[in-house]
Amino acid sequence: MEGEFYRDDSMQKEVYHERVSVLLEALPYIQKFRGLSIVIKLGGSAMAEDSLRKEFAKNIVLLQYVGIKPIIVHGGGPQINSMLEQLSIPTEFIEGYRVTNEDSMGIVEMVLAGKINKDLTALINLAGGKAVGISGRDGNIAFADPYILERSSKDGKKEAVPLGRVGRIRPEHIDPSLLHNLENCGYVPVIAPIAFSLTDQKGPLNINADTMAAAVATSMKAEKLILLTDTPGIIVDNVTEKFIDPPRAGLLKREKKVIGGMLPKLDCCIDAVCAGTNTAHIIDGRSAHSLLLEIFTDQGIGTMIARTKPPSS
Repeated sequence: MEGEFYRDDSMQKEVYHERVSVLLEALPYIQKFRGLSIVIKLGGSAMAEDSLRKEFAKNIVLLQYVGIKPIIVHGGGPQINSMLEQLSIPTEFIEGYRVTNEDSMGIVEMVLAGKINKDLTALINLAGGKAVGISGRDGNIAFADPYILERSSKDGKKEAVPLGRVGRIRPEHIDPSLLHNLENCGYVPVIAPIAFSLTDQKGPLNINADTMAAAVATSMKAEKLILLTDTPGIIVDNVTEKFIDPPRAGLLKREKKVIGGMLPKLDCCIDAVCAGTNTAHIIDGRSAHSLLLEIFTDQGIGTMIARTKPPSS
């Protein structure tokens, strides 16, 4: 019995030492990022699964408690699809973009700003944080141009394809005043990707959440932009790229090593870092606490995008 108690005590000490080591590893990053803004785009499984959303909310509360200023931009494609299907409103996608007419735009805004946004905000508040849910139309935060998709027709000519109430946003069309005010009052802004139209200011536009997050990161002069996705990062030849700079990104695009849905994610990360965001990260949101592993550990996870490679990476 005494030997068993001794072994149990030794194992307990090892557990405690491991926990202390984790805290000590996190300390320099807490010191480095304290008081700085980090923009986080929540999407994919991390937003669709209840357990992952709850863990994400706890992660955000921890960031807030150690003095980091998280800003969240969320998507909601699967939930929008489900609601449109229930209402028998047809959904059309062109090259990954949802064609959004007047009828479906009302549903998009209802689901994003009225349901998902408030549920996520409530989770953070219930976990002990202070969050406020808004959309880009609150406080005149975001304006956008209607997005006209250019693609090659069957005869090889370029054609312009209107997508309805879909917008393309630029950092200069973000007014960060409300976001700064919320941060200064100790609140986490949770943003639904809806913007005013620059050509029709009475109507909303549906904005891709990745590009919205990148524009917010640029306008807020954020330290980091983090995209939570359903992949380990940018995968090239079955290997996750640990670091990509703008020249490397250009090469991967020319060689068509990055295609499909990852291409716009890489583009918006490159845009953000070239506009002043220190680093951008594409990480796997399907793993609980991936956000904390990226921010507070030496190795980090996923793919880092930056202008220059940090000495420690």
